[in-house]
Amino acid sequence: MVRVLTAGHVNWDVTLRVDRLPEADRESAIRSQHRSGGGSAANVAAALANLSLDTGLIGSVGDDDNGLLASRELESAGVSLDGLRVVEGADTAVKYLLVDDEGEVAVLGNDGVNEAVAPADLDRDRIRGADHVHLTSQRPETAGAIAQTANEAGVSVSFDPGRRLCDRDYTDALAVADIVFANDQEIASLLEDEYVGSAFDDRIVVVKYGGDGAEVHTPDGSYVHPGFDVDTVDTAGAGDAFAAGFIATLLEQCAGTSLGSDDGVGQPEPSASSVSSVSSVDIERALEFANACGALTASEEGARSAPSLSRVTEFLSTRF
Repeated sequence: MVRVLTAGHVNWDVTLRVDRLPEADRESAIRSQHRSGGGSAANVAAALANLSLDTGLIGSVGDDDNGLLASRELESAGVSLDGLRVVEGADTAVKYLLVDDEGEVAVLGNDGVNEAVAPADLDRDRIRGADHVHLTSQRPETAGAIAQTANEAGVSVSFDPGRRLCDRDYTDALAVADIVFANDQEIASLLEDEYVGSAFDDRIVVVKYGGDGAEVHTPDGSYVHPGFDVDTVDTAGAGDAFAAGFIATLLEQCAGTSLGSDDGVGQPEPSASSVSSVSSVDIERALEFANACGALTASEEGARSAPSLSRVTEFLSTRF
């Protein structure tokens, strides 16, 4: 079974369904309220666990009730919490997600202690022992230390820096990332940087377009998937589910197995070089599977609604 370590934010989410996203000097009506775990690193970890991958997490929460709830939810999903730091006397980050009738999302929140993990707190042996590391928004120096440790050990790295990309210097992590995820606005910011100008030449770059699918650029060519038409309920977490689906499929193929099978026992473990040189067939399959994961998540309420392997398989079987 492939082992994936995710690193970044662990939050507690309060999702408020509203008739419309609020504007200045206007009022919106709350239709319903839903509470669950959130944070990109935690969302990807839970989504990978749903796909039957052995998954661990590096992150931090406070010792308050929200931190306890977030931890219990991840543990129930099958995520290893050995790398989760609990900060005494501190508050867990809480995000308020406003979701309108079209499924569009606006976010309010406080960071709490979701960036309490510093480079000195890292268990380097745990990072080296993973088959793949997935980074999300966090302290740039921590992301860089994790990425460099993984790279030196031959562990492949993916990175989805998220909304705060423009405000933070992730050069060290990006320098060794084998796979970079970004939406169309974030990729524009990346390409303005001289370093990332050659990103398409030596790595896999995944550009997410939400309900309009995604495209993947690799050293061997580019591939596009238009996405799947679903009744959108809530787009929160859909990008995280997409990333989990892409990573899971790619790593399983690199290991010579199929998702949900035990055929990979004794097969070579994936490495950074193997992830960077997969064939077009592998990429197209990963892109299709990832889009299915994102679409199914967007059709449910809450950021932690990523589908199981059987649900994705059933969904794809009805599309052809």
